[in-house]
Amino acid sequence: MAKLVLSKSGLQKQRDDMRLYQRLLPSLDLKRMQLSGELKRAQQQLAEAKAEVEKLNKRIAEQLPMLANREIDVSGLVRVESFQIEEENLVGVKLPALVEVKCKVMPYSMLAKPHWVDVLVEQLKQMVEQKTRVQVAAERVRLLEQAERRVTQRVNLFDKILIPTAKKNIKKIQIYLADAERAAVVRSKITKKMRQKLSADAYPT
Repeated sequence: MAKLVLSKSGLQKQRDDMRLYQRLLPSLDLKRMQLSGELKRAQQQLAEAKAEVEKLNKRIAEQLPMLANREIDVSGLVRVESFQIEEENLVGVKLPALVEVKCKVMPYSMLAKPHWVDVLVEQLKQMVEQKTRVQVAAERVRLLEQAERRVTQRVNLFDKILIPTAKKNIKKIQIYLADAERAAVVRSKITKKMRQKLSADAYPT
């Protein structure tokens, strides 16, 4: 930490610093509130995406109870072939935005698999896409939480440390300068009296 300069220039610097902190604080606090709002929306979207996965799971279980038969192997039927993600800028934070998911259906024999596998494939394609949406939504929440935490730390730094410290330093310098000014006046008066006394001793009436 830089040593406090107890002078008029030091006082001016502390005043300038405090004005700067006070000017920046409202915009930082506004950004924190905006990030908080975006984070709540992102958390809601993540919760909805997860709920949709649960809904799809339930629908598959209801429509295709035969999946409980372990002898029928349907693993690896559908997988993500590619997905397109764009970058979205929200309150200065770069976030992923899912545009498209392409699924690949692995070849399977129409004779070796039961007739309901076609229905399952469509359901699995929806599930794969929705799980990808959950992953992207979770990443958006993570990035927004990180950004909100950083801005909150800066707001607290300005509000609880930098501004109070600058105010304290200003008061300390003002007291020091006032004391120095009083001491200078006292010294001046003493010097004047001593000169008068020396003058009177040198030239007695």
